[in-house]
Amino acid sequence: MSESTNPSPPLLRVRNLSTGFETPRGLLWAVDGVSFDLDQGRTMGVVGESGSGKSVLVRTVMNLLAANAVVPDDGEVLFRGRNVRDLDAIEERHFWGTEMAMVFQDPMTSLNPVKRIGRQLTESIRFHLGLDDDAATERALELMNQVGIPEPKKRLRQYPHELSGGMRQRVVIAIALSCSPKLLIADEPTTALDVTVQRQILDLLGRIQRETDMAMILITHDLGVVASYTDEIAVMYGGQIVEHAATSDLFEDLAHPYTEALLASIPRIDLPSHARLQAIGGRPPDMVAPPPGCRFAPRCAYRTDECEAAIPELISVADRMHTCRCIRPLVSHRDVAEAVVAPNRPGSS
Repeated sequence: MSESTNPSPPLLRVRNLSTGFETPRGLLWAVDGVSFDLDQGRTMGVVGESGSGKSVLVRTVMNLLAANAVVPDDGEVLFRGRNVRDLDAIEERHFWGTEMAMVFQDPMTSLNPVKRIGRQLTESIRFHLGLDDDAATERALELMNQVGIPEPKKRLRQYPHELSGGMRQRVVIAIALSCSPKLLIADEPTTALDVTVQRQILDLLGRIQRETDMAMILITHDLGVVASYTDEIAVMYGGQIVEHAATSDLFEDLAHPYTEALLASIPRIDLPSHARLQAIGGRPPDMVAPPPGCRFAPRCAYRTDECEAAIPELISVADRMHTCRCIRPLVSHRDVAEAVVAPNRPGSS
């Protein structure tokens, strides 16, 4: 599903994007040859274990990388037809917030602990929209109401440590939405929150996405989360997209063994109490010196000698916009998918 099904140009087009980091052991490729399209108004989930390259991918899309990062020139990030990699420092300051915005996974480190919430909310509004203090404050109150923060006038005068984790995350979301971006990137926005608050935050993001028709990229390690809140899913492993499909297609016909392993590792409500969770055996690949063949082969229950010979290409599955990086894609895993997905859908019993 690397090509858009929409005849108009996609909002975001990523082609052959790679990102490496200089380390004492050599160049570590955290992202390796990733390509995808994302249309206006659609939500894409990016799923994978820690270290699979999810966060580095979206930070490369945003052009927010450390000084030791290496991005080859043959990679391309086009946003509304404009190459993000070509923006200078001044252009980036006006691009972040108004075109793309990001919600980070830890709101306590995203917010300045010595500045009041109101100051942090109005700062970007005044800079990007040119509003005076009164108008910026009015806009901040509207945003706080939009994200469901009670007593917004009181919260504007408080500091981050005076709010709960869920409230801090709502503030971070309000800041990201303050200048009406066309694309919102949510990088594991519920990691540090309890289960009830996680659901509230995800429902909030979904509602705002529908109301504003913005595009959204939702980063997570949980396939159960993206099943209920995305239009399409890209599964990452070893810096590569190993499976990409419409959400319904992916859960109806799993194609990659890694996707199957991720699903199997999710706790299921139909299993007996205290049942042992199923872990994915082995370790992720060393991205300084990755294996020569399929990067999941050392951990794959279906591997053959052929899997270790060369890196498999992304191939189409079942004549649909469903791609998989495997020489022998899996099919017909509907029973496993339904057992995991159904309890997570909003409104399901």
